[in-house]
Amino acid sequence: MPTILLVEDEASIADTLIYALQSEGYSTHWLTLAGEALAYQQTTPADLLILDVGLPDMTGFEACKQLRRFSEVPVIFLTARNAEIDRVVGLEIGADDYVTKPFSPREVAARVKAILKRMQPRAVLPAALAPAVFAVDAERFQIHYHGQLLSLTRHEFRLLHTLLAQPQRVFSREQLLDAAGVPAEAGYERNIDSHIKSLRAKLRQVLATAEPIQTHRGLGYSIKAD
Repeated sequence: MPTILLVEDEASIADTLIYALQSEGYSTHWLTLAGEALAYQQTTPADLLILDVGLPDMTGFEACKQLRRFSEVPVIFLTARNAEIDRVVGLEIGADDYVTKPFSPREVAARVKAILKRMQPRAVLPAALAPAVFAVDAERFQIHYHGQLLSLTRHEFRLLHTLLAQPQRVFSREQLLDAAGVPAEAGYERNIDSHIKSLRAKLRQVLATAEPIQTHRGLGYSIKAD
């Protein structure tokens, strides 16, 4: 039974969400402060966090930044702010979804279900399909580049894993969004560019002269086979 950690300081909102989540068979734990949630997640990891942006002790954005230092657990933001820049910032710092108030508790529960389904392990990449300079361990979510282990976020691993599965194939941003675990209909194609930029920086730390990830303007990205 997946466990959902809800971090929300308004009891009325928390009550409706807890009821909707438990009706779907999820175990829930409710906290009102971000600091408490960060400490709890380190000792008793939940399978997904629902995190309010406007918490009393720190913003949900800051809490997510601290969370990403030790965990890649999926995060859904709850917020009364619905400006595009807030949604983009939330996703760029590591959230998986962004729900604006007022919302339907059943819709939030459905989003939780969709994210956890996308997080299920995918097929292992056959070693013969990966370029020789890369070594992929799909079970451990690890990729080595020229013998060095890359420090990848969950989204970065899924993106690179997808590119390596079919070297030289051009993947659209929508296809890479899906690979990263973000539904294409969410319309956050620009976040793929940010993830690719971060991936390139990590690859250059290993070999500064190489540029395995290729940009195809107006189309998407591919990776060289050698």
